Amino acid sequence: MNVRGSEFSIIKKKYLKFIKSQEIPNEPFKDKLKQLNKFYIPICDMIYKNKFKNKKTKLIGLAGGQGSGKSTISNILKILLKEKFNLETVIISIDDFYKTLKERKKMSKNLSKLFLTRGVPGTHDTTLLLNCLKKLKKKSFRKVLIPKFNKSTDNRSKKKEWMTVLRKPDVIIFEGWCIGAKAQKKTSLIKPVNELERKEDKNLVWRKRVNHELENKYKKIFSLIDILIFLKVPSFDHVYKWRLLQEKKLKKNSKGNKIMNNNQVKKFIMFYERITLNMFKTLDSMSKVLINIDTKHRLSSIKFN
Repeated sequence: MNVRGSEFSIIKKKYLKFIKSQEIPNEPFKDKLKQLNKFYIPICDMIYKNKFKNKKTKLIGLAGGQGSGKSTISNILKILLKEKFNLETVIISIDDFYKTLKERKKMSKNLSKLFLTRGVPGTHDTTLLLNCLKKLKKKSFRKVLIPKFNKSTDNRSKKKEWMTVLRKPDVIIFEGWCIGAKAQKKTSLIKPVNELERKEDKNLVWRKRVNHELENKYKKIFSLIDILIFLKVPSFDHVYKWRLLQEKKLKKNSKGNKIMNNNQVKKFIMFYERITLNMFKTLDSMSKVLINIDTKHRLSSIKFN
């Protein structure tokens, strides 16, 4: 679907306004427009064509490591889908479906102390997540409440702070670091990938349970995805660097007392390492859209599978 001059002018204006609001590092004007034309508009065109086939609500999975830009990209796609195709889009993050602190404390006592730390499969309320996705996609739509998680307090927000979806969405953007992740072979779990696994999961209880969750509950959730987009970062080292930047931003905007220092971030990232490294291997071919991100945190190439 081509964009007329006047339409493109509006799209460009709203896109640039949003980019400016996100504290994204200064780029030349032509580079910002290049990103719009090379990445965002083609993705929206593909989503629209997929939606047009049967008119059903489409679930777009957006996967990428910590700090890869999932939230920013989700909002850009939402703006463009509205302005170009008049499609109603809802953005939901898997991070908002973490189990409560009380639930994770129970898991840490009964299974492994590592389950106290949110992040890996097993620390999300998969029943709540699956129900929300099914309700959002349901033909006979009724209002849906989407939970919110407060990372600065490390707990789920009160229900009055949850997001209410009143209209049936045309598109759901479902973003998160482990979206689409596959379980590993049991033999692959034996060798630890980092110090955390080597010292604190000697009996493999934690990683076996995480893998089991991926193979069962998460597989069922990810099977609902119509289009999977994977943001591939240059290396796992960059996940750590960019997560540090996220933490600094969180510190600036939050009054909570759960902000992590550098050493805490380094340990926190170890929880994500095994699955992230496996996603590097598996999602290249599994994803409908593969976007490579360069070392300067810019979208560098796109491939439609």
